[in-house]
Order: sequence, then C-alpha cells, then structure tokens
Amino acid sequence: MEHDDRGFSHTEPGVHLPGGEAVKLAVVGVGNAGCRLANQILETEQTTGRDLCTGNTLLINSTEPTFDTTAHVPEARRLTIGEVYWEADGADIDGDPDLAAEIAREEKNDIIRAFDHIEFHQVDGILVIAGLGRGTGGGAGAVVIDHLKAICDEPVYAVGVLPADSEGEQEALTAARSLQSFVSKADNVIAFDNDAWLDGDCPTGGAPDNRPEDDTVDDEATPSRPESDGSGYAAVNAALAERLVALFAAGEFREPSADEYRMDPSDIIRALDTGGVSTIGYASFDLPQPSGIRSWVRSLSDRFAWIPEPSWVSATPHSDEDAPTDAAKINRLVREAARSKLTLPCEISSAERGLVVLSGPSKTLSRQGFEGGRYWLEKEADIVDVMAGDELNERATALTAVVLLSNVTDVDRIAEIQETAVEHQQSLRTDGRQYGTARSE
Repeated sequence: MEHDDRGFSHTEPGVHLPGGEAVKLAVVGVGNAGCRLANQILETEQTTGRDLCTGNTLLINSTEPTFDTTAHVPEARRLTIGEVYWEADGADIDGDPDLAAEIAREEKNDIIRAFDHIEFHQVDGILVIAGLGRGTGGGAGAVVIDHLKAICDEPVYAVGVLPADSEGEQEALTAARSLQSFVSKADNVIAFDNDAWLDGDCPTGGAPDNRPEDDTVDDEATPSRPESDGSGYAAVNAALAERLVALFAAGEFREPSADEYRMDPSDIIRALDTGGVSTIGYASFDLPQPSGIRSWVRSLSDRFAWIPEPSWVSATPHSDEDAPTDAAKINRLVREAARSKLTLPCEISSAERGLVVLSGPSKTLSRQGFEGGRYWLEKEADIVDVMAGDELNERATALTAVVLLSNVTDVDRIAEIQETAVEHQQSLRTDGRQYGTARSE
C-alpha cells in the first residue's frame, strides 16, 4: 500500500488487498456504561454486516451488567469483580473509583485469566470502553488498561464517556481524575460527551454548512435525557457504537478496483499514534434505491445468499452533468462530519492529525468532491497530516463520511469538568469530607 502526495491511500496496478482486511480490535467493557457499549457494538455489527471484534469481547463489572438491547456477549465472557467485598460488608463500590482500582489490582489474577478469552493473535489492538464518571469504569478501567499493556504488545485504546452536568459534581470529579489516568495509560482515548449528546443544542465546531434541499444528512436527532438507572442511554449508546464500528471496521467491504483511493486500515493506527484525546465525526445521506425489477432482484439476493446480485441492479445513471452536483454533495458531507456533531465537541484546529473515510457504492463516489472535502479539512483544521481513503460498498444504501480528529487539545467540555472537579474537591475539604476510601496510584 502506497500513499500519494496528497495523503490518499492507493494500490499499485495489479495489486489488490484481500477481502475483509480491516482493523480488528478486542473490545473490553468495564463498568455498567462500558458493558452496555460493548454489547451495543455487537448489536451494531449485526445490523451493519461489519465485523470489528470477531467475537473478541470481555465484560468486567462489579455487578451483573444490564443491557439496552438483547445481550450479545456470552456469560463466559463476563467477569464480576469485588464479590468478596460485597459478601463481607454488604456494600458495593458506590461510585468510589479508588476502591474499584484497589479491587482490580487485588483481583489481577482473575482479570488476567479472563483475558484468556481474547484471541490476541487475531486482533490489531484492544479497545477498553468505560464511563469515566463512575467508580468501576473510571477506577477499575485504568487498572484493566495496565493489566492489558503488561501482557500484550498490541496498542490499547480507550473509549471514555464523560458524564453530563446533570449527573452531579461527584461524577465530574471522578471523570476529571479518570480521564487524566486513562490518557496517561492508553495509547489514545476517544472521548464521548454525554452532556453534548443529551443536550438540546447541537454541538458544533462551527456553524454547520447549509444542506441541499433534496438531501437529508443524518447527524442524529438529539436524544432525551436518560433515567438515572442508565436505561435511557440506548440512543446515545447506539450513536457511539455506530461511529466506532464505521471508523474501525472501515475496509471490511472491498471491491476489486485499483483505480480508487482505497482505505488503508493501517492509517487508522497511524492517526491514533498521537496519543491524547480524540473525537469522531460522522454524517450520512440516503441514496436513491432501485425500483421495479431491480428492487425485486435485490430482494432475492438479500434473501438468498447464493443468488449473486448483478452489477446493473446497483448501477445508477451517471453523466458528466452529475459530476459537479456529486462533488458538492460529498464535499459537504465531509464538512458535515467534521462540524455538525463530534463525539467530543472541540476546536478542530487543535487536532494533531486527521483521517477521513468515505463509504458507499463506487458510482456515488466523486473523487473531486472527496479531495475537496479533505482539502477543506486541512485548511479549516490547519492539519498538515490528513489521511484519507474510501471504502467501496456496492450494497450500501447510504453514503457516509467518518472523520477522526486525534489529539485534540482545545476542548471546552474538559475544561468545564476540570473546573467543576476543583470546586467540588475544595468543598469536600471545607466540609471535612474525604473523597474515596482507598489510596489511588
């Protein structure tokens, strides 16, 4: 795989990547939020036909996990820690990250044995997912990262979910401490801000572009605020899982064409080599679907896997007159992905690296539009190192763009959480209360 002077991945003539070549990650959910998200990733794999983790999943929690959707993670891949503590005094972690970290260290052998369920030789890295505002995710999650890095050579990434303001000052303090710990231990932390995604205002990195009247760009309707038990997080969990799978499983669908700028899965690893905190943008619009006999043939092919779908079924009329319109749509789609709703709203010009992935049928991919979108991101975000590639998926019903901004440093939400954490810690000291029951490392 080579890159041209514009950063696009492309294959040499006559050289084709094997089908299904994509980044494979083991997914480890820690705490209630992490377990629900890991389970949601498997749900998203089923609905999209993608394969991110090939079943390499593990759930670690201080209680039996509950799920927003059907449970997809087998019982054998679920580990409950701290049971000896609960049997002794009838208590639980109760949001104490120091106690959770202490338990994860003391039960290291049990956790290491649970790692036996992960086929490390099948994966390119590990993705540890945790809610940073609670005890098990924030406290035990960092220790789980330590345990993983001690036994494997693959990079260990993290997905850290930041609490909403409504979750309380204690959660903000826990999140501030946990985020610092995760960033220092993981190879990269992809952050998700509950406050932005549960709020009525659409978070942007700038005013979103005007959309064409005949195109509906899906930037996710804002979910209502969840119940305190976490059951209302289904919509935001699904949105985050969709973005993670779209990013990391890029390259799952491959078509034998040497003329396109193929997505090089190694670019994802390279983009995350920066460390720090990263964010994902995503946008899509539905494509016109075949009707009449085309629709009938496609339905047969979908129902019976042994019936191949002829190329003319997914073909769409295309002429030179369509090119400017298609280029404008794709250019706008890339901008929408970068500006409309990031997993962590930030000043995009503070990113160190960028990655753009476009996925859809080959007939809908405009090279002019894609290059224009990438050039816009270079200038708008002031990033020299922007990698890009496309993923041809002839059966796709939508055109999607995913943007990864790595090592972002200008993030208002993190500053707000840190400020709340300092104020709350000072109030605890003033009142003579102690935060946490165990000494943190």
